Amino acid sequence: MRYISTRGAGPVSFETACLAGLASDGGLYTPETYPSHTQGPASEPYIALAARVLKGFAGEDLPDAVCQSLCEAAYASFAHESVAPLVEIGPDRWMLELHHGPTLAFKDVAMQLIAQLYDHYLAARGERLTVLCATSGDTGGAAAFAFAGAKAVDLIILHPHERISPVQRRFMTSTGAENVHNIAIEGDFDDAQAIVKALFADEDFRQSVNLSGVNSINWARVAAQSVYFASTQARLGAGRPLRFVVPTGNFGDALAGYVAARMGLLGGFECLAAVNANATLAHLMGDGGLTRSPAKATISPAMDINLPSNFERLLFEVSRRDPDTVRNFYGQYAQSGAASVPEDVRAPLGCAGFSSQSVDDERTATEMRRLLDETGWLVCPHTAVASAAARTAPSDATDVILATAHPAKFPETVKAVTGRDAPLP
Repeated sequence: MRYISTRGAGPVSFETACLAGLASDGGLYTPETYPSHTQGPASEPYIALAARVLKGFAGEDLPDAVCQSLCEAAYASFAHESVAPLVEIGPDRWMLELHHGPTLAFKDVAMQLIAQLYDHYLAARGERLTVLCATSGDTGGAAAFAFAGAKAVDLIILHPHERISPVQRRFMTSTGAENVHNIAIEGDFDDAQAIVKALFADEDFRQSVNLSGVNSINWARVAAQSVYFASTQARLGAGRPLRFVVPTGNFGDALAGYVAARMGLLGGFECLAAVNANATLAHLMGDGGLTRSPAKATISPAMDINLPSNFERLLFEVSRRDPDTVRNFYGQYAQSGAASVPEDVRAPLGCAGFSSQSVDDERTATEMRRLLDETGWLVCPHTAVASAAARTAPSDATDVILATAHPAKFPETVKAVTGRDAPLP
């Protein structure tokens, strides 16, 4: 298995793509060819499926037994044996619970595995890495827990000051580990992400500190998240049409479903990418326009992002893997603050299986109360964004709504909206 950049660099090994995070030319790594898998039975354990997918992406870099042991170690800390359990919440309506990891958010699914991969590779290399992470709330906590005390990693977390929940902040700042460093920055997540990309672009600095990244710019993040899409298809039936409804900001989680489909692990692919008032992705999927603007603060703060990085990977695919298209699009955006998806790419973009819808705070709060009335469950505001989008965009397929965080991560919002206290797990 070899990996190329969306902007033309490469090819490199899975190990290099994993440890580097961002490609040397500023692009995002993606596989030269997608591995092909057969859909497993509903009884296939999650860890076995994860090891199978990891082996497909790593190729000769990792033996089968190593893949299995890394996945076993990664998911040992999860509170639910199936890692990502499914719960039926209505006729043809399911919720995929992704908050059973140690920091109560879907980011744990990938971050725990990345930490194991880094330990494995760095021990063999005898190297030390500086891992840089921009976060809108959940990635930082997941990274802090996964890398706390790691002998070969210094973790630097950038988060937007006073634009994450207090619980999210505590997950990042209370590990007590000497190798975990947190920096609050003025601005929003897009500003933090811009700092990360600028540091990666400084080749001398990058080499001097051996810089790596664990945002969803890192291919291993997307690869790890593709597993729960595949496990969902297996459990609900190989031939059953599904629509995944994904609350998203940086577009990595939604893209992971596309990756699962490209590997043959889904019966088809339909994904509703639900965003909050920061509606850039909805515009990209609609009129194809991207315009620089500050992110709006909402009650779903992990999605307060106006430059969804992983759209670059989708643009690369729908442009028939043309790095010139990608370079020109993002070069235009960098120069003028605005860019448009080329006309000849819009039709294949529309056929990629994605749609997108924006849900404002009022609809989010209404959905939180409605789900409580219907099911007796409290949900986090991000999950409510997805659920609200699903209601107003009906589908003939079975809906699978991704519950991306536990409501206890947002106790102030849950209490204010529903009048209920979110119980701690």
